[in-house]
Amino acid sequence: MILVLVLAMALSYGVTDYIEGGVITAVIVLNVLIGFYQEFRAEQKMDSLRSLSAPSAVVIRDGTSTTIPSGEVAPGDIVMVKPGDTIPADLRLFEAMNLECDEKILTGEAAPVAKEADAEFSNKNELETGVGDRINMAYASSTVTRGRGRGVVAFTGMYTEIGKIAESMQGKKRKPNRSMSRKHGGTIQPVKGAGLRTWDSIGKFLGLTVGTPLQKKLSKLAYALLFCALILALIVFGVNKFNVPKEVAIYAISTGIAIIPESLIAVLTITMVVGMTQMRRRKVVIRQLSALEALGGVTNICSDKTGTLTQGQMVTRKVWIPRVGVYSVQGSEDAANPLSGSVSRDPESGSSEKSTDDVTLEDQERLSDSSTKNSSPSRKSDSDEKSGASSMENPNVGPELEAFLHSTALCNLATVRKDEQEKQWKTTGDPTEVALQVFTHRFDFGKVALEQSGWRQCAEFPFDSSVKRMSVVYTVPGQSKKILFTKGAVERVLDLCTHVGHGSDQEEITAALKDRVLDRMNALADQGLRVLAIARGSNVDHVDQHSDTNREDVEKDLTLLGLAGLYDPPRLETKDAVSQCKTAGIRVHMLTGDHPGTAAAIAKEVGIIPKNLGSLPKELAESLVKTASEFDGMTDSEIDSLPSLPLVIARCAPDTKTRMIAALHRRQGFAAMTGDGVNDAPSLKAADVGIAMGMAGSDVAKGASDMVLTDDNFASIVSAIEEGRRMFSNIQKFVLHLLTSNVGEVILLIAGLGFQDESGFSVFPLSPLQILWINMLTSSFPAFGLGREKAAPDTMRRPPHDNKKGVFTWQIVADMLVYGFLMGTCTLLTFVVVVYGVGDGNLGRDCNASYSDSCRLVFRARAAVFAELTWLILVSAWEFKSIRRSMFRLAPERHDRLRFPASFVADIYENRFLFWAVVLGAISVFPAVYIPGLNTSVFKHIGIGWEWALAFGSIAVFVAGVEAWKAVKRSFGLFENEGAAAAPSLEDENTDV
Repeated sequence: MILVLVLAMALSYGVTDYIEGGVITAVIVLNVLIGFYQEFRAEQKMDSLRSLSAPSAVVIRDGTSTTIPSGEVAPGDIVMVKPGDTIPADLRLFEAMNLECDEKILTGEAAPVAKEADAEFSNKNELETGVGDRINMAYASSTVTRGRGRGVVAFTGMYTEIGKIAESMQGKKRKPNRSMSRKHGGTIQPVKGAGLRTWDSIGKFLGLTVGTPLQKKLSKLAYALLFCALILALIVFGVNKFNVPKEVAIYAISTGIAIIPESLIAVLTITMVVGMTQMRRRKVVIRQLSALEALGGVTNICSDKTGTLTQGQMVTRKVWIPRVGVYSVQGSEDAANPLSGSVSRDPESGSSEKSTDDVTLEDQERLSDSSTKNSSPSRKSDSDEKSGASSMENPNVGPELEAFLHSTALCNLATVRKDEQEKQWKTTGDPTEVALQVFTHRFDFGKVALEQSGWRQCAEFPFDSSVKRMSVVYTVPGQSKKILFTKGAVERVLDLCTHVGHGSDQEEITAALKDRVLDRMNALADQGLRVLAIARGSNVDHVDQHSDTNREDVEKDLTLLGLAGLYDPPRLETKDAVSQCKTAGIRVHMLTGDHPGTAAAIAKEVGIIPKNLGSLPKELAESLVKTASEFDGMTDSEIDSLPSLPLVIARCAPDTKTRMIAALHRRQGFAAMTGDGVNDAPSLKAADVGIAMGMAGSDVAKGASDMVLTDDNFASIVSAIEEGRRMFSNIQKFVLHLLTSNVGEVILLIAGLGFQDESGFSVFPLSPLQILWINMLTSSFPAFGLGREKAAPDTMRRPPHDNKKGVFTWQIVADMLVYGFLMGTCTLLTFVVVVYGVGDGNLGRDCNASYSDSCRLVFRARAAVFAELTWLILVSAWEFKSIRRSMFRLAPERHDRLRFPASFVADIYENRFLFWAVVLGAISVFPAVYIPGLNTSVFKHIGIGWEWALAFGSIAVFVAGVEAWKAVKRSFGLFENEGAAAAPSLEDENTDV
């Protein structure tokens, strides 16, 4: 569109029409400045979010330990790492003492990965063993959270895993058939490839093959209008037998300008800027102005799980106590707050309990009513906890649960406290231990309270990844007896147990009982929970703080107290956001590095996949959840033959995500990708809309994205989609508004070629500056107002728009022609009535250049046409508030409360900017018609009298015509579902929950 305006500007200057050329120059400069300023500010915003570095490393060279910049680390160096260090390169570990690394930046998973130097992978290949499962490796840019280790540098720079991701983003793959080699397409391939490459270069320069769908459509529109303008100019020249004096050239330029919506670029850019500002208020930073328009057409969202769909925080969701039942935590809104949510107990089969009760922990009075609630404990006051009052005062905590809570709270290094100043709960420590400690606080069995009541620690055996457990020894309050408390991996702890249960329910472990425990563990794991075993032991009275007792001599003959299922809960808004996406015709795909069971469980909970996959056809159900190894092992044709692309892919690698985006593109999907880690960057770049996380996102991910969520909230995406759809709808409205006036002007001017004066030159019904006034001022502000229209109530109940059709659907084209024809016909008839109906048909001489007595009739007709066209354009803005609804019934729900005309006034006054743009624009006609000098010298018209009746009357005719066309569309269902993306197939609909 800018190129079209540049050409129009050059033509204007070429015929020495400096006023017209200056106005177009100002529009071009304004558009360039606005676009540059917004892009510059967006990049400034992103600069403040950048944070990714590994400044130094401790290496052993020639037997000496030295600290060097991490960029100088070379393959073969021995690197020493400790807690807080950033790994400088990919290391193959040969020593790991309780070493754990946070690899979220690479795998997307929040839980630290325990490393084992002697891990065995002889029976597995690289494809089967994902990055997160190679526990004998420490990867560049990950951080050490616990323990220490040493490793040999295996890969540096672009050869590291994180370097491979960066490298995959640097190269650009050519489109098909662009090869210049005969090996790929025969003897004519070099010619064919050169031709296609040349077209790509030309298309890129002209904006026809790059950018979002709207940008491509506008580029095509611009060149189509340029072609039409040239054709119209030739028509003008032809009518004048190619005798082209200045007057004919000006008429040709005016006709060409009439078909070009000069204010479209400015209106579109400013509308985008306003939308960008609105999104900032919704915690979304737009890096590209076009992202909002593209987002409105998204059909699929590919999202990471941890920290995006979930909170990235652990919570103890299930606790199984043998012979007692399962305690479940429900409705917790804050993983750190033990008062949030409720606890229920489901008695174990065979117990005397017969019901499950839910108790809201925040309601302390209700909890204390033991006669009505026996599934959750009452809360003690803070003063009781501080004084160390015995938790046995709580009648709802049985001995089995109490023993479990003792072990869980004391075998724990995390802290949980309430900040009285900020009125928030604060936690420190490993997320797993925090989750367990918060659970104990729900029953007032926190570690601090227990230690204040007399429990004293004697020894600690820290968590060791080789044995996957941790143990502590405590002295019982008021006694010399000591108890060992242990937690860890179920299989490892269960092997050390001789009994299960507590008190009278304790029983000796047998093979059958062990199998039942493992079945219970599998049941919890299938719910997406990380399962830990909690146990205790006796016969540790000889252990003290200074003893050198080996843990193997202490961690034996244990009693299993129960299992704890830990859960990374979805964000509270996620389920509703996913539901809204489904209602809006958008499919959500979870692409995560997590375990398949956990990923599937989260996906079921938030509504991505059905909770009962068995109700679907077998082939469809199998296609919905896959691992990365399964998906990556398929060819493109096999993926394309699936009944549905997977909605959940677990153990994802970067290439898996980009292949998913490619598969969606082959199915004509318009895909958005959300993510925060470096592993998400390639897919963010490959996606049509990349959405990065601002708080937890990496620098690479943000740089590859089109927009950034500053609150890392998946629900913000729904707001962005709604804003994108609102903007797309509004763009259609103001494009229709602008082009309708252009069509009307062209019809009027082309018909005006037949109005020839005494010299044989055509007399234009509208002068060039009248056209510029209408196009630049009369049309612009109502168009701005249409761009500010609120989202329609059904915006998120409609399917995504079809990006192939874009803004210019057949409905918009038909409306533009119908309304433009009405507008052009009304104004043409007004000119004819004034000149030939009431007047004598005298068109004077040289009336295109200056005023004379012989031109009085022409100047009066121009004034009437100018006023009428201005008002028709302004009224059409109100009509285009809805493309299908009547202007007199824009909000049906309001008409149920108000009668006409009060309802009509309320409808048009709702958008106050548009209302005053129309009103003030209508009033501005009068000074333009009557101010001396301005009217005759600039606009080429004079004051009028009775002609006002024609202008007013044409408004009623135009409105009646528009309403009649809308009624026809509604009655016959014309263009009803046009412009929407294809509806989901029946199989796709069956995947809904």
